Amino acid sequence: MGGAQERPLRADAARNRARLLDTATEVFTSRGLSVPTEEIARAAGVGVGTLFRHFPTKEALLEAVMVRRLEAMAARTAQLAAETGPADAFFACFRLVVEQSAGKNEFTQALAAAGVDAHASLQGPTIEIQARLSDLLAGAQRAGAVRPELGLAEFIALLAGTGRAIEQLGPDPASRERIFEVIFDGLRPPRCAT
Repeated sequence: MGGAQERPLRADAARNRARLLDTATEVFTSRGLSVPTEEIARAAGVGVGTLFRHFPTKEALLEAVMVRRLEAMAARTAQLAAETGPADAFFACFRLVVEQSAGKNEFTQALAAAGVDAHASLQGPTIEIQARLSDLLAGAQRAGAVRPELGLAEFIALLAGTGRAIEQLGPDPASRERIFEVIFDGLRPPRCAT
C-alpha cells in the first residue's frame, strides 16, 4: 500500500473508500472477480476516478478487499474470545474462518496472475489471525474441549481443508452443517470408555 494510504483520509474520502470496499467485497463474492471496476464504482455510487484514486488498479482493490476481510476476521475472533467461553469461542471461530475463507483462493490466484504477491501483502493480518487462533486453541485445550495433541499447524490445515470441502458442497446448508459436525466431533477429545 502506497504513501497516499499512510496519511489520514478526509471523512468523505474515508466513507467513499469504505463504500468501495463494501461494494467490491459483495460484488466479487457474489459475481466473481471478472466484474469490471467501472461497475463496482457505479454500484458504490461513486465515479470511476474516485475508485482509481483509492485503488489505482483492480489488483490493488482485490488486495485491499482481502486485507479488510482478514482484519475483520481477526476483530471478530477477538470479540468471540471476549464474549464466550473457550470452547464456544473456538468452535465459533472455526466456523467463522471457514465461512469467511470462501473465494480466498480465487482472489489469491487472480493477484498472482497479475504478478502481485498476495502472501506478502497479507502477512500482517495473517500473523495476527494465527496468534488469535493459537490462543483460542490453547484455551479450548485447557478447557478440555479440544484434543490436547492438536497443534496449530494441524488446526490451520483443518481450517483450510474444511473450507475446500464446504466450497465443493455448494449451497446445501444441511450438508455444510454435517461437515462441521464431523470435523467438530473429531476435534473433541475421545470419550473414555467406562
